[in-house]
Amino acid sequence: MEPVRRNPPRALEFGIYRDGDNNLDQSQSAVIRQARIVSASDPAIQFTVEDTSSGAFGSAATRRMTIQDGRAELDGEPSLPDDMASPKNLARFVARTLDNAEIAGAKQTWIELVDHGAGDGGGLEADSFKEIMPMPQIAQAIAEGVKIHAAAHPEDVNRTVGGVVANQCLMATLGFADALSHAGVKWLAASPETMVSPGVPSSVAEAVAKNIADPDAMGAAVVRDVMQQDYGASAFGWKPAAAFDVLDLDPKKRAVVERSVKAFNDTVASRSADGATVASLRDDARSVRGMARFADATPDMPWHADRPALALYAKIAGDHRLDSQLRASAGEAEAAVRALVVAHGESASFEPFGGSDYRDSAGPTVHFPVSARQVDPWAPRITETHNTFFTETDASAAERVLA
Repeated sequence: MEPVRRNPPRALEFGIYRDGDNNLDQSQSAVIRQARIVSASDPAIQFTVEDTSSGAFGSAATRRMTIQDGRAELDGEPSLPDDMASPKNLARFVARTLDNAEIAGAKQTWIELVDHGAGDGGGLEADSFKEIMPMPQIAQAIAEGVKIHAAAHPEDVNRTVGGVVANQCLMATLGFADALSHAGVKWLAASPETMVSPGVPSSVAEAVAKNIADPDAMGAAVVRDVMQQDYGASAFGWKPAAAFDVLDLDPKKRAVVERSVKAFNDTVASRSADGATVASLRDDARSVRGMARFADATPDMPWHADRPALALYAKIAGDHRLDSQLRASAGEAEAAVRALVVAHGESASFEPFGGSDYRDSAGPTVHFPVSARQVDPWAPRITETHNTFFTETDASAAERVLA
């Protein structure tokens, strides 16, 4: 039976999965208020929301709602807080968002994940349940949600999650992009660095809806909305992101990245007995600062080894102390990663982080440690290396040589 559709069809179903079960509850609740404003000004956008509060600023609860035309309609009564770090809960939310997208006749469906992020370590930290969702499980849960919707609605079997917005820190990584691409997601909008809450404004939904047929314009509009967003006022104001990217997760482009990064890592591993080459590679990598560039960052943070991939590979490709094969493999990896970048923005002096420079952060990061303490210091609770991309690109082989 065909679902009953609203008239006219929506351009975009935008799902917001907000995990407020932690210290970001109050600040990140702004994304729900922003969604109401966006939906009131643009009837082409409908929001499906799962919103969990910690109880620090009111009653702890999970509220499910649909926001359309400026109105929020609860889907049932508020319940006891869900474990937002559970892949099963995320999968159910994705399926519900796709169900609503079918009813609305939406042309595209996007999902926004709102909470703490830990790069390839994962995100969606639920303090009450003492859990964080590992990055591979986030991608798997999205894929499972698509399957749940298709099984329940065979007439809509081709509907998928077109894009993921990571309103979380550090999620513009090659590992996350790879995992989402395998899960069938087409676009990733995320920051390579930590962000300042409430982070990504809900206006990015409008940027997507107005540019559905033009990915370049869409990417530029999303990045512009994030990088130009202001929170606070005057001397107490701030911007949410030091850098932000929209990445194309096309499977063909992703496969080229996998092959080229693997070839580079294998070439590095083959030079293990060449002390001068290893020393030069370490010098090159250290010259490309990793993430967590803020003043309070501690030396044990794993994200210091999350280096901007384009800057890293370009530095190695241009180092004439290295042999031509090694430089060529680095250049091929750089070109493959560059093809993923639809749009990017970065700050030359990000005030919330003491004026840190992010002009080398034009694209995703890659986990590239050059010392033992950078390998995976917070494992096993948060590990950046237990994922498909790290394995399939032989990253551990290069790591053994350099770290």
